[in-house]
Amino acid sequence: MARRDNDIWWRMAWRNLWRNRRRTAITASALSFGFVAAVLMIALMDGMLEQLVSNGTRVITGQVQIHADDYRPERSMHDTMGGREGLDLAALVGAAGSVTGVTGVAPRAYGGGLISSGDETAGAVLMGIDPRREEGVGRFGASFVVGGMPGPGEIAIGNAMAGTIGAAPGEEVVVVAPAADGSMGNELFTVSGVFRLGMGGFDDAYVLVDLGSLQDLMAMDRSRIHEVAISVDRTDQADLVAARVEEAVEGLADGLVVEPWSVFHEQLYFMTSMMGAANGIIAMIIFGMAIFGVANTMLLATFERRREFAVARSLGTSGRSIVRIVVCEGLFLGLVSLGAGALLAAPVVVYFHEFPLDLSSFIGTYSFMGSAMQPLLTVEYSWDGPLVSAVALVGTGVASALYPAWRAIRVPPADALASR
Repeated sequence: MARRDNDIWWRMAWRNLWRNRRRTAITASALSFGFVAAVLMIALMDGMLEQLVSNGTRVITGQVQIHADDYRPERSMHDTMGGREGLDLAALVGAAGSVTGVTGVAPRAYGGGLISSGDETAGAVLMGIDPRREEGVGRFGASFVVGGMPGPGEIAIGNAMAGTIGAAPGEEVVVVAPAADGSMGNELFTVSGVFRLGMGGFDDAYVLVDLGSLQDLMAMDRSRIHEVAISVDRTDQADLVAARVEEAVEGLADGLVVEPWSVFHEQLYFMTSMMGAANGIIAMIIFGMAIFGVANTMLLATFERRREFAVARSLGTSGRSIVRIVVCEGLFLGLVSLGAGALLAAPVVVYFHEFPLDLSSFIGTYSFMGSAMQPLLTVEYSWDGPLVSAVALVGTGVASALYPAWRAIRVPPADALASR
């Protein structure tokens, strides 16, 4: 019997919602468009976050790194993995590459020096790479404007540095760098190519050298490297993959540290965390404003039915039941709006995911914190944005009905029947 009584209140709320179809349709449309706006804005924010993380980690650093425990932050040339004795590089690369979720593994060595061409000289960060493995981690291979990756005895430079020293592919440059044994390395290299990443800190300072050639220049054994950069299938799984890699390489050398990008890119992680937290605030602002409009509409609807409520109260209906009916109307309004909003939001999000808005005619690429923002408004798929917006939308419908429901039972039945 109690269940049948509950069904009556639900049915009454649903019928009452459609008494004024035009008003209900307009209110639901406003809520639906609010839902679409919230989902799209959160998806755009997620797209910006993904772009920041991708440009900050997939360009050079990778999403996970292995290095000696005392290498960061000073990054001394002497702090190689395995110490001065080095390690079994093939075993380390093989163990890291076998971990589930890893898509690329690239060993690296670093140094600092001067690069000269003719009368021009510039300071450079020397980055020793395995060109074949580097393709699976960084974006250098796809960023060459002319030429390609360096082989033995070759060097690749950024376009800004190429303009500074006046060097071009096929020409020879002199590289001078401090060596690990205290001497000064001095070698002649051929420029293999010029790359452009669109990030000033790299295009005017980084120089790519074949790993073995840089080790010879710096008087380092071939088993000594500074870093292993690892790319993962999903950037949001970097912490999990890092834990797996740490387990896989355990025992290969003393003092190995495995870190995800959230550790070695602290500023980037802080920024993305702050922007991610803003998603909930966006939904709260949008639907917080909507509450007042919906509450006003529902207050008008309850005012028009005050005599109806007064008759029901006079016949013994409790105030709690009246409140239940009005709140259920708000709940149904939220659910109807959610269904319509979902149908509208899905194709919009898919479209902007496949065809990002290109703003390059208005602004250029901006680099900061080791990452870059490109003039593309992209959206990223996620469950968080739609879920937060859906909860906020249904909550708006219910919250908007609370004050009208309270007002509906505050007027004495006799006053309502007498139109007082």
